[in-house]
Amino acid sequence: MLYHGSCHCGENAYEVEGEIGQVVECNCSYCSRKGYLLWFVPRSQLRLTTPETRLAIYTFNKHVIRHHFCPECGCSPFGLGVAPNGLETAAINVRCLADVDLTGLRRVPFDGRNM
Repeated sequence: MLYHGSCHCGENAYEVEGEIGQVVECNCSYCSRKGYLLWFVPRSQLRLTTPETRLAIYTFNKHVIRHHFCPECGCSPFGLGVAPNGLETAAINVRCLADVDLTGLRRVPFDGRNM
């Protein structure tokens, strides 16, 4: 399935291909404050439909994930990184995808706070 996502103001938009089987709900200091529900996909399944130069990047802790956010509205639609297996990965914030029923998603807790 093809999903369309964006930041709140629409300045940054993207498409992501795949099936959302489950989402990760991380309790680390960043994800819990942002309210992320993350769907991890290979980076090749994410296509930006607006220029990447419109996005700002934030990293913290081990600097493994580059959290992209809109400097205009502050919304954080996705992050990019490398999975433990070496595959370039996108962490999609499903809260920024259009027409996704969040109540129907299987949420998997992840203890990022104690990693």
